[in-house]
Amino acid sequence: MNGAYYRDVLLAKHLLTVIRNLAQEGDFIFQQDSVPAHRARKNIEMLRRDTPDYIPPTLWPPNSPALNPVNYKL
Repeated sequence: MNGAYYRDVLLAKHLLTVIRNLAQEGDFIFQQDSVPAHRARKNIEMLRRDTPDYIPPTLWPPNSPALNPVNYKL
């Protein structure tokens, strides 16, 4: 998957729409792992602009199961 598909299809059309519908008044924090599609410059710019609280890549924890939250429970 490339950054454009992740941004234009998965984030814009699906994931962020569902999160916004479930969250109350923008009450959510968005964090990703270090997959190259997640780190694409345009994707980070979009998330900074369109999400209320976004944890930037400089603050992402290392790729360690002990430090990352469980991501199978949405």
